[in-house]
Amino acid sequence: MKKTVALLCGGVSPEHEVSLNSARNIYKAIDKAKYDVIVIGVSRSGQWLHIMEDEFMALSSLENDSSGWPLMLVPGEELVIQYRPAAQSPVAGQQFPNFQISSFPKIDVVFPIIHGPFGEDGTLQGLLSILGLPYVGPGTLGSAVGMDKDFTKRLLRDAGIAVAPWVTLLKHEAPDYGAILKKLPFPLFVKPANMGSSVGVSKAENESELKAAVELAFKFDTKVLVEQGIKGREIETAVLGNVEDTTASGVGEIVMAQGFYDYESKYISPDAARVVIPAENVAQKDVENIRQTALKAYRALGLEGLARMDVFLTAEGDVYVNEPNTLPGFTNISMYPKLWAAAGLNYGDLIDQLLQLAIARYNRDARLQRTRG
Repeated sequence: MKKTVALLCGGVSPEHEVSLNSARNIYKAIDKAKYDVIVIGVSRSGQWLHIMEDEFMALSSLENDSSGWPLMLVPGEELVIQYRPAAQSPVAGQQFPNFQISSFPKIDVVFPIIHGPFGEDGTLQGLLSILGLPYVGPGTLGSAVGMDKDFTKRLLRDAGIAVAPWVTLLKHEAPDYGAILKKLPFPLFVKPANMGSSVGVSKAENESELKAAVELAFKFDTKVLVEQGIKGREIETAVLGNVEDTTASGVGEIVMAQGFYDYESKYISPDAARVVIPAENVAQKDVENIRQTALKAYRALGLEGLARMDVFLTAEGDVYVNEPNTLPGFTNISMYPKLWAAAGLNYGDLIDQLLQLAIARYNRDARLQRTRG
């Protein structure tokens, strides 16, 4: 019997368009002989919408109910479509919504591919857990700590995993640039603590650039990291599995002609970066070190389902974990599916495995006793 997958995309973060692009690729790759697919889009203002297939494939963004049918969530019960034609109020000149509710298909598993805040930071995962729905990707805690770069570094450091030295800044406190520069040498990277796709990330080579970078990062978050640049190759590996059985792919590398791998080079000017899989001229012992470090970091952060682990490999063979991506992109240029394809797991089979992992984790947790008796 076919299962129903809800593909959840869009969102209120600056990665809205990236999410839609990923979702379209996932939609095309899902085995329609095994799964019925329903698209639920979250508009830029946060409204949940049921999107029809023909409209979804052509959308560049989601703008409230002009893009689909509004949805109503009933925790512990179901999702229902609410149709809201304007109706005249008995009070002259006022409008009020006239609700007409229709049923929504039972959802067996959700594939949330909403990037950034309110998508991969644990908030959406908590909501899906309250709704009693299996979902792809880490749970609430793993998603939250994996999204927050400051907490990620603290947990990895305490687990004995190397990370770049850093200073954390809070928006309500005036930055002490003198203290930062005593602790960290240039070049420095400045990042919003809770943002993906390199949004708001800058490289600073001097104090004036550092101040400008901090100002920019604070536009996206109230917590900002100033991080020492690590001289090394930017290597990535893909991790797949629940806590009972986790594996890492081979390694790939982002090779830049110049600069660093920012949002523009990822999505606007992709020719600025070259994805090399497998990474060239990496000794097998270094590949295995990267894979084992990624698996150790995955466990330390409480991740399940999937994550892309980004690391730096120095000339001396040291591995520094840069950050995890707990809901990596699934666009046609995204590293995560490309790494698994190189390992022999094609895109469609990867999607199927992720859905099965989500259902297995849900069933595992559902067997836990919820009463004292």
